[in-house]
Amino acid sequence: MTALFRRLKTVTGLDEADIAAIRALPINVRHWEPGRTIAADGSRPSECVLVIEGFCVRAKTTVTGQRQILSIHIPGEIPDLQSLHLHRMDHDLVAMVPSTLGFIAHTSLRAMTRANPNLAEVFWRDTLIDAAIFREWIVNVGQRPAASRLAHTVVELRQRLAVIGREAGDTFDMPLTQEQISEALGITPVHANRIIRQLRDDGIVDISRGRVTVLDEAKLAELAQFDDRYLHQDPSV
Repeated sequence: MTALFRRLKTVTGLDEADIAAIRALPINVRHWEPGRTIAADGSRPSECVLVIEGFCVRAKTTVTGQRQILSIHIPGEIPDLQSLHLHRMDHDLVAMVPSTLGFIAHTSLRAMTRANPNLAEVFWRDTLIDAAIFREWIVNVGQRPAASRLAHTVVELRQRLAVIGREAGDTFDMPLTQEQISEALGITPVHANRIIRQLRDDGIVDISRGRVTVLDEAKLAELAQFDDRYLHQDPSV
């Protein structure tokens, strides 16, 4: 749970009493295969899922079978926290790689937040940040050119991974295939392949085999036009 505590300390100002209360939660740890759905659209989960290791995505699939990836989730995140109050899933939660997940019963989470009002505020702020990230993703897919979409996604993921200590200088994991990148950016796989190749040929960033290597910080920043305010990583702001 180290990643969860590092992240929450950064974005919410978690204190030691809060950490002790979270540690006391009964968590059922399970290993999950890549591509396997964790919580399906239309299901009624009785547990929330903590990503301990691995990567997961939220996604919606149209009646014609086209999938849109809505968000990427990393270790230390609870991507279905809203299921505490929205009892029926309106999207899929899917593991992208072999993942270790911690399942926490809704009853245990409710008891903890009722007994610890500060933790109720911590998790409320966390869901509000999640909504802020959703808003930025809408702008990204709807208004930025495809190359800037990918650059922005890369910079965001890098900054979120840095908070939990999973960024190693210029390189970090982004274990999405070209098809999955296209689903996240709202473009075709052919277009995604072209953009990935363009960014590599322009000496900006190299994306291959689930790893990202930043080749030119200045060019990446210029292309992404990234403003990190929406990540709300300072609890005093």
